[in-house]
Amino acid sequence: MTLSQLRLRNVRLKKMPLVSSNSRDNKSLMPLDPHDTHNDHWQTVPLRPITTSKTSRSSAVPCLPADPGEVSNPTPPTSHDTNTAASLSDSTEIPIRTPRSSSSTSHDFHHTESDYEANTDPAADSRGPTTMSKAPLLIRSSPGFGTGSYGAAPVHPETHDSDSDGDVLEPPSRRISTDSYHTRRRHSVGTGRSGTFRTSTSSLSRRRKSQSEEIGGSTVVVGPEGRSSISERPLINDLEPDVKSDSSAVDDEDGSDDANEGVDTDPPDNSPYAQVRASVSPTDNTSLSINTPRMWTLATLFSILGSSTNLFFSLRYPSVSITPVIALLLVHPLGLLWDYILKRPDDPPEEFEEGVRIDRLASENHAPAPLKERSRLGRLRLWLAQGSWNEKEHSCVYVSSNVSFGFAFATDIIVEQTQFYKQDMGIVYQLLLTLSTQILGYTFAGLARRFLVRPAGMIWPGTLMSAAMFTTLHKEENKPANGWKISRWRFFFIVWISGFAFYFLPGLLMPALSYFNVITWFAPDNVVVANLFGVVSGLGLFPLTFDWAQIAYIGSPLLTPFWAAMNVIGGLVIVMWIIAPIGYYCNLFYSSYMPILSASVFDNTGKIYDVSKILTSDFLFDREAYSNYSRVFLPITYVLSYGLQFAGLASLLTHTTCWHGKDIYVQWKRSLKEVEEDNRPVYQPLETNTNGEAAPNGDYPSITRSSSTFDNILSHEDVHNRLMRRYKDAPITWYLLTFVSMTAIGIFVVEYYPIHLPWYGLLLALGICAVLFIPIGIVMAVTNQHSSIYLICQLICGVVFPGRPVANMVFVTYGYISSAQGIKFAADLKLGHYMKIPPRLLFSVQMVATIVSSVTQILVLNWMFVNVPGICTPSAINGFTCPIARVHFNGSILWGVVGPAEFFGPNATYRPLVWCFLIGAIAPIPLWLYGRNRKSSIVRKINLPVLFGSLSWIPPATGLNFSVWAVVCYIFNYLIKNRASAWWAKYTMTLSAALDSGLAFGIVIVFFGFIYPGWMEGFSWWGTDIYRKGCDWQACPYNTVPNGSHFGPDTW
Repeated sequence: MTLSQLRLRNVRLKKMPLVSSNSRDNKSLMPLDPHDTHNDHWQTVPLRPITTSKTSRSSAVPCLPADPGEVSNPTPPTSHDTNTAASLSDSTEIPIRTPRSSSSTSHDFHHTESDYEANTDPAADSRGPTTMSKAPLLIRSSPGFGTGSYGAAPVHPETHDSDSDGDVLEPPSRRISTDSYHTRRRHSVGTGRSGTFRTSTSSLSRRRKSQSEEIGGSTVVVGPEGRSSISERPLINDLEPDVKSDSSAVDDEDGSDDANEGVDTDPPDNSPYAQVRASVSPTDNTSLSINTPRMWTLATLFSILGSSTNLFFSLRYPSVSITPVIALLLVHPLGLLWDYILKRPDDPPEEFEEGVRIDRLASENHAPAPLKERSRLGRLRLWLAQGSWNEKEHSCVYVSSNVSFGFAFATDIIVEQTQFYKQDMGIVYQLLLTLSTQILGYTFAGLARRFLVRPAGMIWPGTLMSAAMFTTLHKEENKPANGWKISRWRFFFIVWISGFAFYFLPGLLMPALSYFNVITWFAPDNVVVANLFGVVSGLGLFPLTFDWAQIAYIGSPLLTPFWAAMNVIGGLVIVMWIIAPIGYYCNLFYSSYMPILSASVFDNTGKIYDVSKILTSDFLFDREAYSNYSRVFLPITYVLSYGLQFAGLASLLTHTTCWHGKDIYVQWKRSLKEVEEDNRPVYQPLETNTNGEAAPNGDYPSITRSSSTFDNILSHEDVHNRLMRRYKDAPITWYLLTFVSMTAIGIFVVEYYPIHLPWYGLLLALGICAVLFIPIGIVMAVTNQHSSIYLICQLICGVVFPGRPVANMVFVTYGYISSAQGIKFAADLKLGHYMKIPPRLLFSVQMVATIVSSVTQILVLNWMFVNVPGICTPSAINGFTCPIARVHFNGSILWGVVGPAEFFGPNATYRPLVWCFLIGAIAPIPLWLYGRNRKSSIVRKINLPVLFGSLSWIPPATGLNFSVWAVVCYIFNYLIKNRASAWWAKYTMTLSAALDSGLAFGIVIVFFGFIYPGWMEGFSWWGTDIYRKGCDWQACPYNTVPNGSHFGPDTW
């Protein structure tokens, strides 16, 4: 651009009047003095940046006060546009103050026509009409969900003027927040409640990047508009063609030139999965605070409280578990209370980048004057009051709780060693064992991010409930869905209160509603009726219960895809409802002398196996006593469960190789290339094709909704992965160093202490986890069904290291827990991916929570050893008999002492189950050969790892838990989803969260408020006794053993 053109442009700018949009209470428009730099209430539309010299820049850009204290109006000004600009970079944007035409604002505010006519500039109108988008103000990915909890995205106006297509709107990317907490809360009003759209307040300050970066249909929303989830349409620049600068000469700081792409909250590369679009917004508010004292304090507090409470009650029977959902709900009012107490209206501006506060002015040796004048206590308050409570901080606290609330499996090993095996293990050993087993799982999750977190096909259904909860709690936007106008927050509150209140019936006053074995009430002593229709020791052929705890025992049915549920119910019908009764009544494996379903193992007289009879005083295997006592016998459902687990483990490897092997290989090559080049793909906006539409990047193609099948689901990315590239990734070296250090600690533990597990045994356990981790993660991420390797670890250790029960326990801990914890960590990484949490910060949150919870649990455990009389004995005070640890102890005896050879070796009773490995390995191959080229074939929906592996819950789960779970999944994820898709998208995830959290609170209140104090002792009536009468509760066998005889072989 020549100097004359630049002067002509400046003249035109000066001729354009200014428009004020005052506070939300005064909706009139008034002209402003263009030379009044203290009046912040103005609209700006930046042109494409023009590179100017530093000497001429001051004349082109309005002066902004360097110190917030110099502003004449100390109250936070209002800015109705996210595109306010005052760039101080070498490439300077020239703001244009323009009036709003009546057509351009008719959708936004209820102003009178005369208000607009009074401020219309004929000269400006003569340059061409401004055509606004005909789309609604907020384009939503699904009804009621808008842009999610990250703020609403303004709809980029459409224009038919070819000359303005190249104009780039380039506002700053960082946000300086001067909102007071009270003002922000006052202005955060849902659009569904009023026809008038309101905006939050913000001030004008110097900024380096754009405030709202429009990314090929997805939007990074920053500033207070992102907080209130409401923003205004940007105006169109209608200057003459000769004013437009060369678009190829100047780009924005991200190297993008895509501002003319329409801002759409349902972008082309949005997730192809409806449940993801319904729960997660395709936008990112980059200005939100995350790394604040508030977040760390609340995260640490809930890590300590949750981990200590769950460990305390894990040693008691009956027990109660505090779930992370409770933390998700409780922490929200605490975060708001924190802001209410510490925030002040006159707090200085704050700027956040990647969730961390950055004081740009202070870094330039221009500290704000008000801060210097504050006392030490005032500065402490400002430090504590950083940012404002938001969905990203909430997500970090929830992730911290999710990591820490489950008691560490290693504590059971410590209980068994100290209380049952009478080994004196010091606190150093306890800390090293717990920390190494917990953190090793995180390294597996981090190393598998490319396979389990970044791909669009890895949806992790279990995380969607949490994402929907964050949206419900932090977003007040509402839109009718199939005639339902109730907001999701009000819907959640009603369901939560109802679920909480209703639980008192099945959980306290009438347990018969929970164990609803109504058919057995008519024939309580009929063994066959109890076997088929019982819900305690029967197959549960009558799927009806009124207790959400029974329905969601194996996971919420609302979060499981319908096709996955059909795999589960198909396996249940074929194996448990057809094969199991036939085998039971044919006395297969002597099973008719035992209950048809039980979690216990039995001797040859039909009684529960007494492990103490085959152990010496030193807890060693007594072969002679074993020969004089009995072999171990399993109920038919237990036998089939073992067979299914064998088949599921083998099919997991074959299925993953057939359907995802190519994807894994491609992703592995990409990850190696990135490591070699140390060049992780950076954020890039969507490219535009010849039609001006956004197109996916070629190197990382996006998956479309029409292609959301099982092909190449690991090779496609979506908008969430693209937005996450804005943040610095956690280097792979962090995870490698963590893995090496924790493995070294593990080797020291097994070699130095009397565990009897050699160092290569530890490496074998980690090797099993490494081989199976990605296949297990893929199945969990797609189907929400977890495949456990607990049994296979027990078997392998029993074969390789026979007669070593402690070694078996530790081997299982390093193998199974590394996998289980890693899957949990991977799910949290995906939740952070959905919520746009910077990966390095999330790494810190998870590591700190793991360390804090591990140390807390060890301290609480040792306190209980000293202060609870008779702990882990039948005479323990208040029921602290350590039931879970005793079950694991029995397992260590069976598999570590008796050994797998007695179960599956030559001449063993259950030798035929070994063939299940071969069946599981071969079965997926013909299904893959038939379905790989038939995109619409139902065979492609058959997932054998899910079909086999999910039934490993039986026992302790019963047929009722599976059947009623499948019925609820069918109602919501098939019928309602297909017939009322808008309702399903808006309310389903919120419904699941409300039912789960209401149940969790109900269990806590019932236990602590009524059962624990002993208030319900002696309370009895028909509703508390009817379900206990009869063979279902008593677990009657079909055949009985005569006194003095036994079943099975005479010698073993």
